[in-house]
Amino acid sequence: MKKVYLMVMLVLGFTISSCSSEQSLQEYYISSAENPNFMSLDLPSSLLDLEKANLSDSEIEAASSLKKLNVLAFQKKADNEADYQAQKAMIKSILKDDDYSELMKINTAMGNATLQLKGDDDSIDELIIYGDNDEKGLILVRVLGDDMNPASFVQLIQAMEKSDFNGEGLEKLGDLIKG
Repeated sequence: MKKVYLMVMLVLGFTISSCSSEQSLQEYYISSAENPNFMSLDLPSSLLDLEKANLSDSEIEAASSLKKLNVLAFQKKADNEADYQAQKAMIKSILKDDDYSELMKINTAMGNATLQLKGDDDSIDELIIYGDNDEKGLILVRVLGDDMNPASFVQLIQAMEKSDFNGEGLEKLGDLIKG
């Protein structure tokens, strides 16, 4: 009986130790949704109203690869400075993972932002847009799709410009950005 108990404990120990201790971006989104300082939005690609736009074949292909956007925003206030700094450090730690390739850094008067990709050069699984401003807060956007092509992002932006999307449903996010 002791041998069976010992074997079960060893198997359990190996199983637990083999699990990654690093949090994935998906796990971070889920756990942060419970934090009252965060606003979380999941936006389907249908919200962009691309079906009604007059799109070229390449724009249709680019738009069809887009599935949804996950938006996570943290509004910084005087009483949540410590949580803001902790969340900012956690996100940067997750994005330093080898799974993500930095595409671009942007430093403006409005804050700092990075664009990162997850996937390979031919087939992107997700595009990550992260921005922070030490006065207003931070925003993390995951653009999710199937086999998104980096070259098609320009076409996707053009398709969004042709759509009738007027920002409906994003009023709360706009209020956060305004401060």
